[in-house]
Formats: sequence, C-alpha cells, structure tokens
Amino acid sequence: MSELKKIMTLPGDGIGPEVMAQGVALLQALAAPLNMSFEFSEDLAGGACLHEYNVPIRDKTYSRCKNADAVLLGAVGLPEFDDNPTHLRPEKALLGLRAELGVFCNLRPAQLYDILVDASPLKKEFIAGLDLLVVRELCGGLYFGEPSGIVKRESGRFGISTMTYGEQEIRRIAIKAFELAQKRRGKVTSVDKANVLAVSQLWRAVVNETAADFPEVELEHMLIDNCAMQLVRNPKQFDVILTENMFGDILSDEASQLTGSIGMLPSASLGDGTPLYEPVHGSAPDIAGQDKANPIAMMNSVAMMLHYSFEQGQAAAAINQAVENVLQQGFHTGDIQIEGKLVGTGELGERIIEEVLKSL
Repeated sequence: MSELKKIMTLPGDGIGPEVMAQGVALLQALAAPLNMSFEFSEDLAGGACLHEYNVPIRDKTYSRCKNADAVLLGAVGLPEFDDNPTHLRPEKALLGLRAELGVFCNLRPAQLYDILVDASPLKKEFIAGLDLLVVRELCGGLYFGEPSGIVKRESGRFGISTMTYGEQEIRRIAIKAFELAQKRRGKVTSVDKANVLAVSQLWRAVVNETAADFPEVELEHMLIDNCAMQLVRNPKQFDVILTENMFGDILSDEASQLTGSIGMLPSASLGDGTPLYEPVHGSAPDIAGQDKANPIAMMNSVAMMLHYSFEQGQAAAAINQAVENVLQQGFHTGDIQIEGKLVGTGELGERIIEEVLKSL
C-alpha cells in the first residue's frame, strides 16, 4: 500500500497559482514511482483572501495547515494593498503562518547551476561552483517583537519596532545550523551586529556556547554589513550562514541574485509543527497570467519537501539534476539569461517532470 501524505496548497497571489500548478503536477507525477499517494487541499492566503474575506488568512486555514503533512505556498503580495494597515496586508498571512506552525528554521539554499554561470552579475571566477545555505531564524526579531506600531505623541508620530531574542530561540536555530554544516562542508558563519546591538551580543554568546557541542564544525562570526559586502566580493567562502530574522531576509535575497535569477531558489521552513515550503521569489503581478513565470523555484521547493519531510532524498536529487539537464538543453523562461529556446511556465515545468521521470 502506498504511503499517503496530505499536502495543503496556498497558491496566493500573482504568479503563485501558475507556479503552484507545476509543483502539484510534479508531485502527482512522482506518486507512482515513489510508491506514495498525495492528497491535495487548497485554501486562500494573501491578497486572494483579502479579496474574498477581508483578512489575509483565516483561522480556519491555520487549522487546516496544522492537520497537513506539509504546506506548499505560492506567493503573497499585491500592490493594491500596499497602503493597508499592517494587519490587513497580504504578507501578514505569511508571518502568521510561520508563527502558527512554529516553523522557526528557514533554509534558503543558493546554488549556481553551471549553465547559469554567465547569467550571474559576478565574474565567473568568483561565482562558479557557488553552493551556500542561509539558515534564518524565522519567528523572532523585529518582525514579531513587541511593542510594535506607530504611535502619536506631542512632538509627532513615532514608529516602534522591537528586536528581541531569548537564548532558547537562539540556541535552537544555532543547533540546526551546526547540524546542517556537519552534513555539508563543516563551516558556520554566524552573522550579527554585535558591535552595536545588545540582542546581537547575546546571539553571539549563545552561538559560541552551542559551538562547543560541535567541535568538528568551524565557526566564524561576521557583522551584517561585512557579510553583505562579502557575498558580492567572495561568496564561495560561505558554507552555512546563520542569522536572525531580518538579516536573513536581506542576505538570502542578496544571495539569490548571485545565482542568475531569483526565480530559481526554493526555501523550507521547519520547526515544531507542519513544515512550510515556498519559492523565494515574490508574486510578480506584472507577469501574472501570461505563462512567463519561472516554475523552477517551486519545483525545487517540492524537492526540499521530499528531502526534509518525506525522506525521499534520491527523488529530491533527481529533481535538481532534471532542472540542470533541461537548462543545459537550452529551455528557459525569460528571467534566465542563457542561449536557447524561450518557453513558458507550463512547457518548462513539463520538460522538467519528463526529465525527472527518466531517472526514477
């Protein structure tokens, strides 16, 4: 009897539904070869939910996600909601999901396919062979700290955001980073702003304490401004980058551009509850519905789901190799700058699925 896994899909906004369709198609195609069964449920999140229910996500949706084996998210965000108050913005759905599911560990790999080495903004000698992993704390820091908001005082309005971390929050994400480094090249770069921020001083102290349990892993500390510079100066020096929520948000997007297109990169959010998988790219409403979206980030997110949630490492590797093969054949969407044939979202997805199935 095949193993049943329940997948909650949240297509979201913009190109989210288009790339989601390719992720679902990939899982459906893999079900028989992997002797698995996938049961899909769908719900609204982000702007789509605001349109329908006047909230970015419903409590009912949280409950449905908690009862799934994994959540697959497309993208959230629409310009028409940019002036909404914080609690009525599409992005609030994503922050809420992370908090409700307890997914405190965000993994964002940045790996450069050989065929895309000339598409990177950096010179080939600096970027060829890039393979780093950003491990971002996802449930603390400025995005969740209290007090937070805009207040009126006699002298005018003040914006307040609070960065706060407890040592247990820091320790649990540090343990994840060191464990992952053990399976990679054995190096962790912890990024903070300890020369200025008290919270970063605690971060550095707790990371040092955690490192004592992983003597085989090399640890270095780097200030956030220096790390941002080093990512474009010498990115191959990094293996695992460990950092807090906001710094990780910024650095992972910077790292994504090194690979030639933000449309290539997946992410996994792991923790105490149902894991969440999503592409790093945004909703790109300017190309929505035009069959122009790059599905690779979503398909690589499916690969991460198979690897981290379903112990299907061979299938995950097959997806990664299939993407490489299809790009080597010259098939690409418009965001990827290589010679070959420009194809749409659907055709690129179909070709990757065909390539995956050849190896399983």
